[in-house]
Amino acid sequence: MRNALRLPAIMRTTAARLSALYFILFALCATLLVVYMTSLSARMLTAQSQETINEEVQGLDRAYRQGGLPVLVRVIEQRSRQPGANLYLIADPNGRILTGNVESLEPGVLETDGWTEVPFSYQRYGEGADRRGGDARPAEAPPLSETRHNAIALVSRLPNQMIVLVGRDLGEPERFRGVVRRALMFALGMMALGGLLIWYFVGRRALRRIDSVSEASRRIMGGDLSGRLPITGAGDEFDRLSENLNTMLTRIAGLNEGLKQVSDNIAHDLKTPLTRLRNRAEAALAGDPETAGYREALEATIAESDRLIKTFNAILMISRLEAGYSTEAFVKVDLAATIRDVVELYEPAAEERNVILEAPESESAVIDGNRELIGQALSNIVDNAIKYSADATGQAKVSVVIERSGGEVRLSVSDNGPGIPDEVDRNRATERFVRLEKSRSQPGSGLGLSLAKAIMKFHGGRIELLPGSPGLTAVMAFPAAKGG
Repeated sequence: MRNALRLPAIMRTTAARLSALYFILFALCATLLVVYMTSLSARMLTAQSQETINEEVQGLDRAYRQGGLPVLVRVIEQRSRQPGANLYLIADPNGRILTGNVESLEPGVLETDGWTEVPFSYQRYGEGADRRGGDARPAEAPPLSETRHNAIALVSRLPNQMIVLVGRDLGEPERFRGVVRRALMFALGMMALGGLLIWYFVGRRALRRIDSVSEASRRIMGGDLSGRLPITGAGDEFDRLSENLNTMLTRIAGLNEGLKQVSDNIAHDLKTPLTRLRNRAEAALAGDPETAGYREALEATIAESDRLIKTFNAILMISRLEAGYSTEAFVKVDLAATIRDVVELYEPAAEERNVILEAPESESAVIDGNRELIGQALSNIVDNAIKYSADATGQAKVSVVIERSGGEVRLSVSDNGPGIPDEVDRNRATERFVRLEKSRSQPGSGLGLSLAKAIMKFHGGRIELLPGSPGLTAVMAFPAAKGG
């Protein structure tokens, strides 16, 4: 009962449907091929039989012309005693058989001259009743169904209206059809058995793998993003699909973890500026109602709001870039020109902090990218370098250079500030809202390097933080422009 209930479920699987479809298709093609070959072979054997009959008729015709009816009867009696599939008989005008190796014929065969239109049944001499005595011998004679044969023949009449029949037994074509029929049944049986074996050993294995994938998918849908689809190592399409889906799940898990971290960081890092906004507004309302006080509170509120808006814009930009899409168009960008623009922009801020900002002249270095985004990333890195190199012992200095290495264009920003200690993971500096400066005396939200990292990833490059002597070197590695 349980197997009967499981059968419809098995037939709903793709493997079972494909197996059944292929079996039906192969069986149909095999049947058509066998029928065609059988009919073609039967026609060839029939044509060969007709050719043999024509040769026999020609021989009998020569005998009749040489010696008349007596010679013809003697030749037919002689050939009738020879073993073989040929049939001979001479009958009187009324159809009564006089001599030959045929004892009885299907009615109506001798009534029409020429080739018989369809095969007829006959009984060979000696297989039925004793023609000489006229008495049947049922105890010795085989059953009628076993003694009847089919044949084709050529019927002709002599000038004295005697009937001569020369034919050939069709047992050989019929036996050939039987052999082909048995071969077809055997082939279909082997195909059915092979299909069942293939389904059992291959289809069931595929179904088990699909079930394991479904089970893993249910666990993942239940919230366990650490789960992965099973990989057997066979390298087949199931393994390739599982590998791609596992890569996708890893990406989704990373995005979810990043979203969680961003949410936590926003709640933590934006709580302070929002609290300052509220305290300033409350202090302004609680103080003396003077225009100057209100103006000062509003200006501080606007400045704090601008910083918040800038932070949120940076978060949105990072999210857009990490999602892998942007409406910004790629063009040919000369990094040397971009460096000159950024250095010119930050020279006043560097001078104000007593930092030397330099960018040695270099040859043109063209890449495919977005000019504004690259300028934004370089500005963030230069701004960080200026802020942290101000704490250097001696003259603070920031240097921006370009160099080519293999198929990359490397833009390096070096400073001689305190840098990042070796025991600290430098990669954490590129995460959102991460500030390695514990005192947090420097202004900022911890999004500058995160935005630069997202921009580099969007351009197919990467950002590297390398230790200096002293200080830190931030490298923006771009793939060289195609054809450039």
